[in-house]
Amino acid sequence: MGSWTYVVMLAFVLVATLPLEVLLQTRVYARARRTALTVLCVAVPFVGWDLLAHRAGHWEFDDARTVGVDVLGLPLEEVLFFVVVPLASLLTLEAVRSVKRWPVGDEPEAGA
Repeated sequence: MGSWTYVVMLAFVLVATLPLEVLLQTRVYARARRTALTVLCVAVPFVGWDLLAHRAGHWEFDDARTVGVDVLGLPLEEVLFFVVVPLASLLTLEAVRSVKRWPVGDEPEAGA
């Protein structure tokens, strides 16, 4: 797979957690604003940290192992990692809440 390995892994993570949304009705994608804010709270600082560390020479990315598209000076896959993994984590958390019937905090009030 070479340059597509990272992208395929990220796609697998999304596909593997998608049934949680459908089967357990986690409503992560239905709450787009909440989901976007949650992912941004993770992605922004970690992309920034990654960018600074890369520019400082702490690590490199092998161009032969990426698709060759850069975003903010980082490989696209690296930036997507900080979106996909928090999204999968959020789906998993909401799935556990759904199964355990833990309140989320945005349930309609009784009698409303």
